[in-house]
Amino acid sequence: MFSKLFKKSEPKKPKTPEIMGLYLGGSFELDHLKLLLLEPELTIEGAARSQLIQAVGEAPLDTGGTLLRFYTDDDGFLQVVTDGGLSENHITDVKLWHFYETQTIGNTAQWNACLKNVISQPTYELDGKVFTRVWDSVGDESPPVAVTETTYEEDGDVSKTDQFMMLYERPIGNNRVETLLVVGEEKQVGNNLDRCLVISTGFDVEPADITING
Repeated sequence: MFSKLFKKSEPKKPKTPEIMGLYLGGSFELDHLKLLLLEPELTIEGAARSQLIQAVGEAPLDTGGTLLRFYTDDDGFLQVVTDGGLSENHITDVKLWHFYETQTIGNTAQWNACLKNVISQPTYELDGKVFTRVWDSVGDESPPVAVTETTYEEDGDVSKTDQFMMLYERPIGNNRVETLLVVGEEKQVGNNLDRCLVISTGFDVEPADITING
């Protein structure tokens, strides 16, 4: 009897963000016809129509909004940006991203050079396509935008990553754009800093383009 009274309770798992029916361990379907028509103009090829959410990231923004990322088994993530709250009424932007390339940054000198000269440029060329910087500041320099993302994984692991980002875009057909995200990521792993440059390409997604499974 006493063993039941004094039984240790298991630590509660942190609540992971949810929005639009998207949640850790869930899945969604993308509109096949829309992707079929759009993909020839994009950098990505063969995006999976059905994607499983394997991790969820959350980062507060200086504007008072929140950046939510639902990382999937298709080597990418569905990103939802909100302003002033975490309900569907607060959503301002939804994009589907796929990772293009990740480069390891080996030392502090390379990291500083990346922050100063690589992440933020007036234009960025990828696969012969020229993307123009979107987040411009007043003056000659437009430094990367800094956020700290908390990532929740299916096994219960929670980690934090400092990210220094710049957004670019280029016009494609039907008054749409393809977007490019260049990010310097810095994460504490043991006694060391793990640093890398992550390049992703994406495009706008309408809520009607997504069907939640279950």
